[in-house]
Amino acid sequence: MPLALAVADLVKAFGERRALDGVSFQAQQGQLVGLLGPNGAGKTTLIRCLIGRCRPDAGSIELFGQPLPARGGRERLGFVPQDLGIYPDLSVRENLHAFGVFHGLRGALLRERIEWALEWTGLKDRVEALPKTFSGGMKRRVNIACGVLHEPAVLLLDEPTVGVDPQSRERIFAMIDTLRQAGTTILLTTHHLEEAETRCERVLIIDHGRVIAEGTVGELIRETVGSDRQATIRLARPLAPEVLKSVALGSNTPALARATLGQALNGSGPNGSVLNGDGNNGYGPTSSTSPQSELTMSRRDSGHDPLTLRTSVRSVALELPRLLEKISNAGGEVRDVEVTAPTLQAVFLHLTGRELRE
Repeated sequence: MPLALAVADLVKAFGERRALDGVSFQAQQGQLVGLLGPNGAGKTTLIRCLIGRCRPDAGSIELFGQPLPARGGRERLGFVPQDLGIYPDLSVRENLHAFGVFHGLRGALLRERIEWALEWTGLKDRVEALPKTFSGGMKRRVNIACGVLHEPAVLLLDEPTVGVDPQSRERIFAMIDTLRQAGTTILLTTHHLEEAETRCERVLIIDHGRVIAEGTVGELIRETVGSDRQATIRLARPLAPEVLKSVALGSNTPALARATLGQALNGSGPNGSVLNGDGNNGYGPTSSTSPQSELTMSRRDSGHDPLTLRTSVRSVALELPRLLEKISNAGGEVRDVEVTAPTLQAVFLHLTGRELRE
């Protein structure tokens, strides 16, 4: 696929503070790329530079190999803001007409694009209705349609699903998929990590004005927190600490053979969380040089929860049955087992130390 968007060494400072500090990334034609970062990371400044509302101090932006002009000439770029930009007291058709004219569309082409937008958004039967009477999801659909009437090759979507119900969110992503399949490159900002994880082909994470990670979700997980699963084992009755220790040290599973139980038996992590040696909420690449607390008791309030054990496993099929057998042989009764894979949220916390909304 051709290279649609290339950003290189972008710098933007406001006084002494660098909002962008050498940001570089690329997006191929037809890719859906997620742009993530904590509040204040530089996402808004980056978008403002891309759409021409803020001039960078250094660096370059190219669309399909051509420098993006400082003024004008950005017809191949589209932008849909998080805040609704439509006119609430104009009909859907009047809104589409106004934005089409703004983007330079006239005559038959404008009429054709309006009809396309009505079909694409599923609002053909509400064409004369006023957006102020619409639900949040319907307003979002009109907002997006107004931003793509001119058929941009690269589209910037800023939180397109904020404040909408799950059904509307699915409809909006169906619209986005249609654009992507037609070859539109889309840069999506979102506070919903699960959206980025399941929808985006690549993810870009920025913090303090710098790109701190870029790649597919699978690549980011492998390179940051590792691909081990976390198993949570809930017991019907507690195991004595010495029995728990013998279970761990007597196990021939790789996960437990690596375990050091000194920290585990004294409790790990605050407020019910269980941390491994790197402090990654149970996920993290293992290290042969630093001990890992891989079998832990979870904590309930200020004390231990003796009914819940956690461990990381590399091979669920090989390691977990052996561990369950050891627990059973030691007189333990397992009530429930839950196995979870590391997620984009674990990656984000590992890299930034913050929740996405912080």
